[in-house]
Amino acid sequence: MATGEITSWNDDRGFGFITPTGGGPRTFVHITAFPGGGRPRVGLKVSYAESRDERGRPNASAVQYVGRAPRPRRRGVRPAVAVAAVFLLLVVGLALTGRVWTWLPLAYLVPSLISLLLYRTDKRAAETGQQRVMEMVLHLWDAVGGWPGALVARHLYRHKTTKQPFVTIFWLTVGVNCLVLAWLAAGMPTRLV
Repeated sequence: MATGEITSWNDDRGFGFITPTGGGPRTFVHITAFPGGGRPRVGLKVSYAESRDERGRPNASAVQYVGRAPRPRRRGVRPAVAVAAVFLLLVVGLALTGRVWTWLPLAYLVPSLISLLLYRTDKRAAETGQQRVMEMVLHLWDAVGGWPGALVARHLYRHKTTKQPFVTIFWLTVGVNCLVLAWLAAGMPTRLV
């Protein structure tokens, strides 16, 4: 097993480079080469099995952290949970006061749970190289009311938080969804029948 330090890491794309302890060319490493748990980041010491790709470039596999594995960093989870909770409480309040349909809180809660599970599934598929959930499916669930769950999932699983144009489309679905809710709450049709 070779040892080295992660000297470059692109978390959005899931790859980086290890500089070997004894010198030599940097070794390419993909997220799938790491054990589960904390995310790789620059400065961590690792041991790894070295192989070569079809062009003879060094690649790392079976990567292990030297010392303690990094703890997962989940920045933004608390604010995301707070925003989702406040929004869902607002919808409940609007329903209790008769401003929107009484079933509308459930129409946000169920898609939110489905969105959360879909983001989790897609994140795990990305880490293991399996078939991914189509972005269009994620956006569809976000648009039909699942965006509060998606907001939490994006930060909880550190997934789809910076990738463009995904982030822009996500926030557009949130904006349109909130505008429709405001339209309903302003006294537009509050009865289906």
